[in-house]
Parts: sequence; C-alpha cells; structure tokens
Amino acid sequence: MPRSQRNDNFIDKSFTVMADLILKLLPTNPRAKEAFAYYRDGMSAQGDGEYAEALDNYAEALRLEEDPNDRAFILYNMALVFTSNGDHDKALNHYEQALELNGRMPQVLNNMAVIHHHLGSQAQERGDGDEADRRFDLAAEFWTKAIRLAPNNYIEAQNWLKTTGRGGADVFL
Repeated sequence: MPRSQRNDNFIDKSFTVMADLILKLLPTNPRAKEAFAYYRDGMSAQGDGEYAEALDNYAEALRLEEDPNDRAFILYNMALVFTSNGDHDKALNHYEQALELNGRMPQVLNNMAVIHHHLGSQAQERGDGDEADRRFDLAAEFWTKAIRLAPNNYIEAQNWLKTTGRGGADVFL
C-alpha cells in the first residue's frame, strides 16, 4: 500500500488529499503524476525518518520524472537523506547533480558549504591543516554563491566569511 494511503495524522492526510486533488486537476501526463506520487511518498517517509523508504521512492520518482527542475528537487531531497545518514560523498554528488539541472538553488549551495565546513572542522581536529583549509575554502566558495543568489539569507555564513577573511567584498554589499 502506498505511504500516502497509510498516513495517520491529520496534517499528512490533509496534504495527501490536497496533493491528490491537484494531481487530478493538473493537465500533466500520467508519468509525471506517478513521479509526483512517488516524490510525495518519499517526502512523507523522509519526514517520518524512514530514510531507506524515502530513497526508494525518490529513486522511482527520479526514474519517471522528465522535468529538469523537478528532478533537481528530487536529487536535493535524496542528498538531504544522505546527509542525515552521514554519507557526505553521496550527498555532495546528489547536490552537484541538482545544481547541474538548476543552478539557482541557494539551499543546495548552502548545504554543500555546510558539509565542507563540517569536514573541514573534522580535518582541523585531526591536525590535517591542508585538508581543513581546502574544505573551508570550498565552504566559502559555496556560501558566497548561495549569498549572491539569496542576499538576505545565510547571515551566520556571512559572519563566518567576514571573520575568517574568506569572503570577497562583493558578498557583503
């Protein structure tokens, strides 16, 4: 039974009913509707912490979905799951694929920066200064791009860029 038919809380049921109505009314092809159903079930599973189920649903949605923008959001959600599971390499790979499809996703750039910053901090704790600097430079690069796309967001990242001297003057205007 699809996850959308198993939801037992009011918000999930309401979302499912609304999503089903929208799906029925939208003039889209059956394949796109099926892709959205898998995507919706993936989001529900992800929200419940059922990451394996979420990834299965996202993979099926990705197989069916043809729209590049929608594919980018599927890949973004898959990357969130991989990040939650601590699989940073897979997360970064999926974020990169999402950016290839839609380069205007500041949340992707921010999340990539967060991962690189985390890995830089780990390298620093191990005493690997070169790796730490490399990761921190990558974090700065991704945060700078995210801030350019969404200048009013990522205030903590802006502060980090300022205090570490890794941000260019154009990021703070």
